[in-house]
Amino acid sequence: MQDNVAAAKAALSHLDIDTSEAAIKAKSRDFFWYSPVLKDRLDHVVADFVVSPKTEAEVIEVLKTCYAHDCPVTTRGAGTGNYGQAMPLAGGCVMHLRHMNNVKDVLPGRVITEPGVLLKDLDAACKDHSGQEIRMFSSTWATATIGGFIAGGSGGVGSCTWGSLRDLGNIIRLRVVTMEEEPRVLDFTGEELARVSHAYGTNGIITEIEMPLAPAYNWVEMFVATDDFMDAVTFAEELANQDGILMKLGTVFEAPIAKDFFQRVAPYVEPGTNLIGLMIAPHSMDGFLTFLSRQPEARLIYRNDDHNWARDPGPVFEYGWNHTTLRALKVDPSITYLQVRYGYPQHKALIAQMRDALSPEVLQHLEVLREGGKVMFAGLSLVKFTTEARLDEIVKMHEDAGAMVFNPHRYTLEEGGRQTVDDRQLRFKREADPKGLLNPGKMIAWDDPDWGYDRMYAYPKLQAAE
Repeated sequence: MQDNVAAAKAALSHLDIDTSEAAIKAKSRDFFWYSPVLKDRLDHVVADFVVSPKTEAEVIEVLKTCYAHDCPVTTRGAGTGNYGQAMPLAGGCVMHLRHMNNVKDVLPGRVITEPGVLLKDLDAACKDHSGQEIRMFSSTWATATIGGFIAGGSGGVGSCTWGSLRDLGNIIRLRVVTMEEEPRVLDFTGEELARVSHAYGTNGIITEIEMPLAPAYNWVEMFVATDDFMDAVTFAEELANQDGILMKLGTVFEAPIAKDFFQRVAPYVEPGTNLIGLMIAPHSMDGFLTFLSRQPEARLIYRNDDHNWARDPGPVFEYGWNHTTLRALKVDPSITYLQVRYGYPQHKALIAQMRDALSPEVLQHLEVLREGGKVMFAGLSLVKFTTEARLDEIVKMHEDAGAMVFNPHRYTLEEGGRQTVDDRQLRFKREADPKGLLNPGKMIAWDDPDWGYDRMYAYPKLQAAE
């Protein structure tokens, strides 16, 4: 441990600090290992110490102390992200926000909460208090925090109706602490939210969140099967365009994903079965069943409120989004994934083109997404990994065709996003983190403003492997 880091740790010793090497290693890792590329680059990364503040005042103390000692600080929630967002590339301090887990207030249409609250606990508190629920959540709802979702996520279950986190109205307010000689506490709303949402904690620490709510329902969760893949895609798209049917999830799995990777679903499908996972509000079920009756190619094989399956498959949303990748990895460790945007109006043509070119090396897993009022698809494609060079070829094939890839085999904001500098986030980092100590290595524009994106960025101060 470098002397400056040791001095910061000593100055914070009165706070909740982990001393176990095993605990420090565990809290220095997220789900970066979904990517064999990131696993190769980051597997050795570990913090020098972990501190878990209980209050905003303690967050301020940690940041002020680490600033004085030039000690890097990487913040984290539950560490369920897949891009290495919470990996302390330069060592130093990991600030774990697990103790900041109070739901402060539930109001009509909104909730005010600390960042360390688990999504499932936030949902439960809102439902118990006023019959409301959060609009969208990641498939890691049971284990992920709301702060981690805001800082590292982009959408999830609910995005078929509500769009992405970045869309106007999906975050109301963020309270952020800067890392300066005298940290400031700032409240952001409106245009200012883009400075710190989905910024990996590179330019401020979120200590309070205000999110919109929607009425809570006992969602009817279903699996619908088709024999033709594009029939499944069309079914999901047309269902999402039924304005009177309220849905929270529409997921499409190309065959043989369901048969090969979904253990509790496998007995009820064939290798050629394409599957659609759905969440529909109870009051919309009559409308849904009428819609289903008009689709002769589709058959309902499971609904959670009326089934005779030998084993309950569990929540349908835990088969979608990145849980699909996790389930596949448990069966076949060579599986990895891509995150693709199939934008309207070319979405279906692009999906068909990529499937024709790459299946079964790349199997289509699609999530219905609404963007700008238009139904389109996010792809979380399952990839049979062979080499890093081949993976890069597959990415290029998508990009050349016009399908944007948010590359989960990169650990920087820009490469995992649109491969461009977000000037709003960069400008705020210059203001809020003048020494560049917050989650270093994750913002290329800070380290190398002239980077050309012609190859994978390698953070020059990446902790050396022992």
